[in-house]
Amino acid sequence: MVSYIREPSGVVAYIEKWMASRVKEAEVKGIVVGLSGGVDSAVVAAIGQRVFKEGALGVIMPCHSNPADKTDALLVANHLGLSHKVADLSTTFDTLTDTLEKASSPLTDMARANLKARLRMATLYGVAQSTSRLVCGTGNRSEWEMGYFTKYGDAGSDLLPLLDLLKCEVRAVAHWLGLPEVIITRAPTAGLWAGQTDEGEMGFTYDDLDRYLATGAAAPETARKIQALRMRSEHKRHPVPFCKIE
Repeated sequence: MVSYIREPSGVVAYIEKWMASRVKEAEVKGIVVGLSGGVDSAVVAAIGQRVFKEGALGVIMPCHSNPADKTDALLVANHLGLSHKVADLSTTFDTLTDTLEKASSPLTDMARANLKARLRMATLYGVAQSTSRLVCGTGNRSEWEMGYFTKYGDAGSDLLPLLDLLKCEVRAVAHWLGLPEVIITRAPTAGLWAGQTDEGEMGFTYDDLDRYLATGAAAPETARKIQALRMRSEHKRHPVPFCKIE
């Protein structure tokens, strides 16, 4: 195991205790997590199910998505014995984009992609409020440092249990939890458009990114790209600025 990957059993034990404490403080019965078919949401769902049993709920939210995403999400839910719901947002997305474009102007491809993430966030909060649960986000440190998330979309949550874990650590935890290999090795994607992958969009691999974040070591061009993305996305990691009247 790479030296900067922390021991998975200790990581899981710590997260379990932390999640249980947060849910108890909120006086709710568990968590809701969006199941994308990827390893991050699978790990959050697995830990949540270990802690809360029937209090953990997965929501699968296709939105003109690759059918494989739903298939893999169902694989995770069935593997864990996790209670889950399917909410297809495709028609809702079409109605909203049509309304917006009639009221203003055509949406850019990125605006459409981010709208999908924000619809999923709104769906999770609707389910969470109606079932006395907290929304559990699935972002990890590698994504967070690069700003690889949608503001008020997948970043909108009550809990972020994986935010201190590099992508390689999430995979190590997934192996320790016994999640299906096809989920662990699947190419990471936000599922925002056909053929989209995290690494393709960023321009470097998660392994290269994790190594740089943990040790500062990277090829010069990779380091330059990482630093540029981090600077460009800095606003995403800060609270909304407000005007303080002196």
